[in-house]
Amino acid sequence: MYHDTILSKIMQSEPKYKPLLPFSLHVRYTKAWSEKSFTYKWAARALELIRFVELLVEMGLRRKASVKARWRGIVIIEMIKAFLRCVLLRVTRRPLISPPIPEREFDPSVLPPLSNTSSPTLAPSSPPSSLPSTPDHLRNNHTPLPPHPLLTPPPPTQSPLPVEDYLLPKALTTASVRTPTALVKVLTSPKDWIAEVIYIIRPLIYASMLASDRETNRPLLTALALEFFSRNLRRVPSSSSALERAEYARRDRDILWYLLRGSIWETWTRPKLESIADSTANVPLLGLFSAVVKDWIPLIDEYYYYTAP
Repeated sequence: MYHDTILSKIMQSEPKYKPLLPFSLHVRYTKAWSEKSFTYKWAARALELIRFVELLVEMGLRRKASVKARWRGIVIIEMIKAFLRCVLLRVTRRPLISPPIPEREFDPSVLPPLSNTSSPTLAPSSPPSSLPSTPDHLRNNHTPLPPHPLLTPPPPTQSPLPVEDYLLPKALTTASVRTPTALVKVLTSPKDWIAEVIYIIRPLIYASMLASDRETNRPLLTALALEFFSRNLRRVPSSSSALERAEYARRDRDILWYLLRGSIWETWTRPKLESIADSTANVPLLGLFSAVVKDWIPLIDEYYYYTAP
């Protein structure tokens, strides 16, 4: 995260680093809010920092603390995350976009150096201005041979690319000319606000119920009910709201993580994976997959944040 902020400042200060391709909608939106609101910038950074270290914190609690203290720590982490998400929601008044900070979309190794002077210990990066002269014994045969019919490429069999097909991907869309903060529309109706708040507090409710009841299906069923309730309440974005549609599509894909949680994992998914791993253990190449699965299954059993919502 720190390196990304440094590279972003360099990209802004150096005109020659201006990208040839425009930034993605996600980068434009999150970058605009980070520059517009000091509260959004630090809340988003804190939220991402917690997301990076939450599993490490749980591993430390599992080794050094009791089970009760470990789950108390998980609930505290989820409370902090829910609070930070509510802060982002209050600042933007729009659905949350994940991740809330801009992501790096370029490779720093391909950037040209800041200085045009080359080091005396390194080979020159550009060819010399004048090419060496051709030796006298090679100054002949300047007349090219006629092309042989077997060596000439055949004429093209299809017509060239139409101009419309070439220009259409390069045409501007409504999202290209819209202000970055307007890429996601403001939440207007109470139903939209309720759907977003339920989505924010859902992990906290799930972790709180798991802390006190890990034997029954109540935590899993409650989390699933909140998930689908929030999904049914949320608004349907327009076709021009590409960023919001991508966010909702990501949330829908995350529902598949419930296959690795609770009784669904214990009674259906884990037996299936164990059966596949046992059947492929002695098969060449597939045995590597079997070994990875067998090492991965205990981690899902032991740690909450491997599959946390």
